[in-house]
Amino acid sequence: MSRINELVDRHVAAMLAEAQAEHLSTDVLGRTLLARVIGIYAMTRSWDDIAAELQFAAENVDPDTEFHFIRP
Repeated sequence: MSRINELVDRHVAAMLAEAQAEHLSTDVLGRTLLARVIGIYAMTRSWDDIAAELQFAAENVDPDTEFHFIRP
């Protein structure tokens, strides 16, 4: 696992644990994180590029479905 994955996983686990301990909505936590991710992307990427990234993620959210670009 890459260093960046380790960093993100550790912080996400800590946020989830803290939210659950304080009886905060994990759904709201997820939406807030998504807003922060978009803000990070916006530091270096165009809005069109960000939209394309989010569209790709939305189209491939089902873990039981192959990515659209993979051919059978």
